[in-house]
Order: sequence, then structure tokens, then C-alpha cells
Amino acid sequence: MQHLDDADLDLVAALQLAPRAPLNAVAEVLGSSATTVGRRIQRLQDQRLLRFISTVHWSLLITGNPYVVWIKCEPGATTEVAAAVQQIPEAQSILITSGDADIYCTIYPLPGTDLRGLLTRTLPATPGIASIQSHLVLSMSRHAVSWHLNRLTPEQEAALREHADADPGSPPETLDPLSEAEFAVLRLLVEDGRLTAAQAARELDVSRSTAYRLIQSVLEKGAARPRVEIEPAVLGYPITALLTLDVQPQHVPEVLKSLGAHPSGRFTVMTAGPAAITHHGVFRDEAHLARFTTEDIGALPGINGLNMSTALAVLRRQWIPRENDIHLGQKVHDTLGPN
Repeated sequence: MQHLDDADLDLVAALQLAPRAPLNAVAEVLGSSATTVGRRIQRLQDQRLLRFISTVHWSLLITGNPYVVWIKCEPGATTEVAAAVQQIPEAQSILITSGDADIYCTIYPLPGTDLRGLLTRTLPATPGIASIQSHLVLSMSRHAVSWHLNRLTPEQEAALREHADADPGSPPETLDPLSEAEFAVLRLLVEDGRLTAAQAARELDVSRSTAYRLIQSVLEKGAARPRVEIEPAVLGYPITALLTLDVQPQHVPEVLKSLGAHPSGRFTVMTAGPAAITHHGVFRDEAHLARFTTEDIGALPGINGLNMSTALAVLRRQWIPRENDIHLGQKVHDTLGPN
């Protein structure tokens, strides 16, 4: 596994806060030069450790709330089942896990998806699958775009947030309709969160000023939220834990809010399943995870019990395939249908 040095980690922390910030602004905050910052970013991209993408507003991407799906496989069939699940466009993330289930995935109903058929016929009929549990997500408290390294000073963070397009953890509740041209820019931003007006102008055959206005419109509407995509293991967080918590109903809002604000969290949701809350966190080591379980979760009210799995392999996150758990695929899955 490749590890980054302190300068790389500081750079990633800065870009997580302001992924579209100009290189000279990032360099000033970090006490470096724009040339050095640009060279480091290019190296991380060439090594396929880092990508700039954009998270798309849910109303443009899916036709309903997602499902979390736990798959138990027949003995020895996990690899073949995982390969089959990777052929499903609706599978946004796919992990091979320890614990009660062998594979975990999140299913997002894309336009045209026969969700009932997928969950009750297509997946269960996959050779090697012994059983499936699918739980509807009722509400989200934490998105992966909100997770970031805590390495910078408050002054550095404040300076970087001046260059942030929006708070990545607070997507708008509703979205104004996009024009055909805005939708075309959105597609480009999905593939490159640092898309420039010059690049968009060339791709769309419009003037640079028009391209700039289109990009700003898409960002200001909240249709796209630029983000840095990098595997947490590269950043020193090699353990991904998936926890489901049985919580007394009256305490669900408080627990959901607390876990949604926890630094470990990449995905915290309330689900319609045996456990009220699912929390995905990333941790530095086993001791870190143990303290989180006994101290942080142990201090929350109304917890009747929990179940925990850990990721043995990461095959896909945010529709981007991983190779050897780390290297990012070259193209984001085309999840955006016609406007």
C-alpha cells in the first residue's frame, strides 16, 4: 500500500475543503508554491490515487432513495458473486466484508431501473448467492463528500473555505431545473471536478465566457458538488468498518445526528431494516475502532446492540472501480441519463 508524506496529506486536506481552489491560493495556505502544488497533484493523479469528481444532486441521479444490501454467498463463491454485482450499474459501492455477510453494496435506483425486479429476481438469481437482505434508506445524515482529514489549522481552513463553492455536507433540498447546456456541463464536472472554463469551452464548442457562466450556474444551483476522491487507506485510514445499530426509536434522531457529525463517518443513514442506523466509518487501526465502539458509541443513548463488519476489499466507491483496493478507475460510471 502506498502512503503519502506529510506535504501530500496537507495538500489532500486542503483540496478536500476547497477542491476547485486556485493552485496559488492552496500554495499560499500551505506555505508552498503553485508549481510544487501542481506537481504533487499531477503525481497523485498519475499514480491513480486521487481524482477530482463531482457528486450530483440526488434528484438528477436517482428516482428514489437508495438501498443498503447485504449478500451472503455460498462457500467459495464470493469472488464470482462480487464480479457479477460489479456488472450492475445501480451498485454505487461494493465491498467484500467480514461478519454476517460476505458482500455489501449500496443500490441507487437510476432512471429506468426496475428496482423490484433487481432486488427480488436479478440479484437473488445470481449463481453463488445464498441470501440477500435489502434495507431502504429513510434519511441520510452523512455523505462521503463530507469526510476529510483534520490536519490544518483553523486559520488555514478559514482561508480555504473562502474558495469553496459551497458546504459539501449541505446539499440543497430542492434543485432548480437545468438547461440542456447546464446539463452538458454537469456531465463534464462529474468526470473532472476542477473543470476549467477553457476546457468546457473546447468540449462544448462555446465561448470561454459562456462556459464560465454555465459552470458557475451549475455550482451555485447545487447540481454538482466538486470533491476529491481518494481511498482513505492511502491517507492512513486502512480500516473501513460497517456498523448497524439497534436504537430505541425515541433516540434515533440524536444518535443519527451524533454519528453523522463524527470524524470517522463517510456514510450514516437511517434504514428500514432490523437495525435503525447504518454507519460507515474509517479508522487508523484496530485500537482506534475499538475506542470508537466502546467510548463514542458506548456514550450514546438508547443503544440496544450493534453488529459490525469490516471491509476485506474495496471494489467500487462512488461508481468508480478500485483495483487492488486503492487505484481509482479511469472513468466514473455514466449514471446520468438524458436531461
